[in-house]
Formats: sequence, C-alpha cells, structure tokens
Amino acid sequence: MTTQITTGGHFDLGGDLRVARMGFGAMRLPQSRLDGPANDRDTGLKILRKAVELGVDHIDTAAFYYAQGGPAANEMIRAALAPYPDGLVIATKVGPYRGPDDRHPTGTIPASGLRAEVERNLRELGRDHLDLVYLRPGGLESPMDEPIGERFAVLAALRDEGVIRHLGLSHVSAAQLAEAQEIAPVAAIQNRFDVTQPQDVGLLAVCERENIAYAPYFPLGGFGIPDDERVSVIATRHGATVPQVLLAGLLALSPVMLAIPGTGSPAHLVENLAAAGVVLAPDDLAALRG
Repeated sequence: MTTQITTGGHFDLGGDLRVARMGFGAMRLPQSRLDGPANDRDTGLKILRKAVELGVDHIDTAAFYYAQGGPAANEMIRAALAPYPDGLVIATKVGPYRGPDDRHPTGTIPASGLRAEVERNLRELGRDHLDLVYLRPGGLESPMDEPIGERFAVLAALRDEGVIRHLGLSHVSAAQLAEAQEIAPVAAIQNRFDVTQPQDVGLLAVCERENIAYAPYFPLGGFGIPDDERVSVIATRHGATVPQVLLAGLLALSPVMLAIPGTGSPAHLVENLAAAGVVLAPDDLAALRG
C-alpha cells in the first residue's frame, strides 16, 4: 500500500500559540482585485464568522487592506468577531504605506512611524495587544537586501512592552532574516510562494531548521489561479479542485507551512478550508516538485 501524506494539523506559532495550519487571509475581503469594486461588507462579515465556525483560528490582516470608499479588513474582523473567541490568533503587517488614492501600497513607513501604525491596528481591531506583527520592508517586487534593523528594533521594543506577542517578517531575504534575529526572535515569515512557483525554497529550509512558521501570501498563485497541467491532473485524480490541490500541496510540503488563502466568496471559503482534508500521495508531491 502506498504511504499517504495527510495535510492539515497544527503548528505552535512562536512556540506558544497553537494554530491550525489552514487559516484565513483577509486581503480579499474588502475587494477581490486591487483594481476592482468594493465587496459587500455584510458578505464579508458572514465569511469571517463562517471561517471561525469551521475551525479557523489564524486570521491574517493589515490596516492597508481596504477598498476605496468601501470596507476595511480590520474593521470587518472587529465587527464580525469581537469579542474575540479564546484561541483566535490575529496577525497583521506594518511597513507599507498606502495613500488615499492608491490601489496598492506605494511607499514604506520609516522607523519613526511604525509605533503609530501598530497603534492604528490595535484601534481598528479593538485589541490591547497584537498576537503577531510582520514587518514588511521594500516594495512589491523581489525582496531587496536593504537594512531593516532600525525598523525591526521598533517592533522589538513594542514586543518588550507587551504590545506585540510575536514578531514576523514579510517579503524578505535570508540576510534580512538573519539581521532581524540579531535583535529579537522571528516567529514567522510571509513571502510569496505557491507549489507551482517554489521560488523561496532556501528560506523555507531555514524556517524548517529553526521552527519558524512560513505563511506564504498568494498561496493560490496571486490574482489568478495558475494554469498548471500537473495540478489539474492531480485534482482530477482526487476529485478535488485545483485550488484545493494547491493548498494541500503547500501543507504537505513542509511541517512549518501555514496556509492563509483569502476569498470574498462564501462558497470558495468552504472549498479552501476543505483542502486541509485532501490527502496527497508521494507520487502527487513528486509531480508537483517536478
């Protein structure tokens, strides 16, 4: 009999926050595309409540996730879920700056502005502390090896004050991770990664060695599902959808991998979460890696 690999399970984030490896990303709640119209706020609230009802205990958000003239992810999370259930971990990101007319972040907040940005997330979420805060330096392209020590030190000071429980890094290189670790422990990395484009395997290996969570953004390829014959064949074989195979493949790839797919569709929410129960065989994983 062929040995099977089961996806899902749990991970101890930062060593003390136990979360299901299938979580939820809030970026698509306000709008499904950066250049698209605002989503319906009430539908977003229903999605959040349904996600928690189905076992999601890790939600990824940011203050710059909002639709112009429409809803904002942090506000929706608070409206839907506060008072927050015990065990719900909310992660957010700071660093990028988005002006009132910008469709996506176009600037970077300096070290002097990071405390205010953390406080903004606290207000919007209605929390007295943040479970996990990622520092995201740089722009939207490949991570650049710019120094991040001064900015990360601001977040480390807030961690020492008890405002932040754990620290993470998003869109960074191995060198930037090493720089940050000289200042304070890093609990999680959030870089771009999907099983059809495993472009960050070196940093993933570092995370595995040091038990750092790896929670990729764009786990379903970005703003469009990849057209990959390997994935389609596996999906057909298992009676699953392509997104489910993409997510199951991520979780099967590494024990430190956390999946945080987002959606503005209640049906897609259920589909995505069901991927945690898709069982991939070694031959499936070998095909994805090939």
